[in-house]
Amino acid sequence: MPDYLLLNILFWVCICSLFWSYVGYPLLMSILAQKYAKNDIVYNSDDALPRVSVLMSVYNEEKYLADKVMTLLTQDYNGTIDIYVGSDASSDKTDDIMIELSSRYTNLHYLPYVERRGKPSVINDLHLHVKEKHSQSDDHVYLLTDANVMLNANVVTELVQHFKNIKIGLVDAHMTYSGIKEDGISNSENTYLNGEVRLKHHESIVTKKMIGPFGGCYALRSELFQPVPSHYLVDDFYLAMQVFSSGKLAINELNAICREPVTHHLSQEYKRKKRIAAGNFQNFFHFKGLFNPFTSLGASLISHKLIRWIGPLLMVLIVVISLFLAYKSIAIYTVLLACLVVWFIVIPLLDFLLSKLGFHLKLLRSISYFNLMNVALLAGLFKYMKGVNKGTWERTSRL
Repeated sequence: MPDYLLLNILFWVCICSLFWSYVGYPLLMSILAQKYAKNDIVYNSDDALPRVSVLMSVYNEEKYLADKVMTLLTQDYNGTIDIYVGSDASSDKTDDIMIELSSRYTNLHYLPYVERRGKPSVINDLHLHVKEKHSQSDDHVYLLTDANVMLNANVVTELVQHFKNIKIGLVDAHMTYSGIKEDGISNSENTYLNGEVRLKHHESIVTKKMIGPFGGCYALRSELFQPVPSHYLVDDFYLAMQVFSSGKLAINELNAICREPVTHHLSQEYKRKKRIAAGNFQNFFHFKGLFNPFTSLGASLISHKLIRWIGPLLMVLIVVISLFLAYKSIAIYTVLLACLVVWFIVIPLLDFLLSKLGFHLKLLRSISYFNLMNVALLAGLFKYMKGVNKGTWERTSRL
């Protein structure tokens, strides 16, 4: 074994890195969160509340659009809310729905764009449109949200209250899934979402630097908005990193509950994760200076995000080293290799066969989901390396 000391070290560094990101770091944040207080500098009933401008890019959202707009129009917010919806050259009934609704509500503004360019370009144009009408200042907040995300009536109030604290630049909502079923991957995706919600909440308390909003619904100081490059695939993370670059903080608010329909189709979720992975690498290389491990922000970015993004590469190294050292008849690596075969091959195969028979075991499904999503991360890295030239994508089919 001493002859392969470097391989041994590399193997366990890979193992420990993955364990730290998925188990150790969340556990540490959970423990530390018990010793810190949430932000308590908030607006009260006597304060004048900031103006809120909702920015929403839509593409072929006839299924959700009317319901979504009504959840925005019926917010119990005591300040001013204007809603700006931009269509990315929709080809379904989106235009008809929005023209009819905007004719009934004076604070609902519809901007149909005739060229398909992608969400970042639409959001950028909506920002410019709003900027011409209202100042970008501390008393003006953007709410960025997706068409298929439904908001409880108190969401805007719960998010905006935190902007009385001048140090806070972004507040994320509490995303939940609807339509969860035993079959498909919805249970596994929901388990992952719940874990991310807890981790981001604990980061909000401990460091006040929550690592990235979910994107479906979050609030941002309008003055911190920076146009997103048109070919970027993950605009919410880009804007969150701009908040950190400006020296401001980001938190989440668990009482601002939103509901998003979940996908049950593995192929659909694979495509979404692949796109997000490519977008994550775009953001990493754009903001690589913030990933300094000697700062609290950099340590959190590495622990929460970067290790997971490169997780597939770490897994490949783990498998390759195990194969080599097992071939060299090192007993412990023979056992470890057998465990890896069970994890990456036997369990997914067993889950597939049982699902065909109508049996859905949550543990097996979660491991299969974890494996395939790491394959998607690797595919996303290759997609980024090939070059991403446009910010358009097809929406994920959801129930």
